[in-house]
Amino acid sequence: MSATRTMADAKGFLASGLGIAIISSAVFGTSGSFAKSMLETGWSPGAAVAVRLSGAALILLIPAVVVLRDRWHQLKHNWLTILLFGLIGVAGCQLFYFNAVARLSVGVALLLEYLAPVMIVLWLWISSRRRPRALTSAGALLSLAGLVLVLDLTGSVKVDFIGVLWGMAAAVCLVIYFFITAKENDTLPPLVLASGGLVVGAVVMWLVGAVGLLPMTFSTANTSLGPWETPWWVSVGGLVILATVLAYVSGIMAARSLGSKVASFVSLTEVLFAVLWAWLLLGELPGSIQLLGGLLIVGGVVLVRVDELRGDKRAARVDPVAERVLDHANDVEPVPGP
Repeated sequence: MSATRTMADAKGFLASGLGIAIISSAVFGTSGSFAKSMLETGWSPGAAVAVRLSGAALILLIPAVVVLRDRWHQLKHNWLTILLFGLIGVAGCQLFYFNAVARLSVGVALLLEYLAPVMIVLWLWISSRRRPRALTSAGALLSLAGLVLVLDLTGSVKVDFIGVLWGMAAAVCLVIYFFITAKENDTLPPLVLASGGLVVGAVVMWLVGAVGLLPMTFSTANTSLGPWETPWWVSVGGLVILATVLAYVSGIMAARSLGSKVASFVSLTEVLFAVLWAWLLLGELPGSIQLLGGLLIVGGVVLVRVDELRGDKRAARVDPVAERVLDHANDVEPVPGP
């Protein structure tokens, strides 16, 4: 009886918003490992991103068309949002992240990208000239200290600083991604935003590659995933289906169920999943100092999120309308990911 109840509880958790959010983080975390297995056989980062976006766009195009039935005017009203989302939040973010992965371990590259919330704090501080609250400031300082440890400047294994710059560029794109997706817009369904961004990103990547501005190198050599040597299409399929289609769709489901702030908070587990997948599939594991730095970065981001949630609750107590807005702040917002 207890075993049956345990199984039922497990199924209920997986079907809940929190369970779906964790599944989303888990599959998002596979992207670096699948991509690196391809890069090591001769794929260029541009080619890997173009194939990833194209495959996912084709798969999501049909359900997006169904959602848009009799509502095609939504594309006309939101074309700029979709264009920026695809160009920066999808193509730019993934290309820079894959370039970082080509030079750094998957875990270090993703930790650099997840400095985005700290960058948002700094940007809002500069633009508004309003000093952040104490908890937010502490979180930002903690994450910056973690960054120093992740770089491990005095360690025996030197970090590729070109890779670090790519990782920081990915973080900047993720900042813009957050700003775009955080804008409340009841006329743009999440599935349409996701599929439209993938289409735009794919078109941009192929155009840039066609004019020679971005190397496009493909390979049909076998890839190595854990102890197995697999055909190239296994890594491509994993990158497209698991790390993109399933990740985006489950992320949207989780965001609608939990709300944007809780869902994005849970998405921090992607860093841990990425390190785990890189260890299992690539045999990569950051050094102990880098792992400590990663914990500091995640801890700092958690402090920033907690302070944000506390601020929202205070605002809701002052303005009841704000509470209703916060309850539905996520209706059009997918969970972020590389």
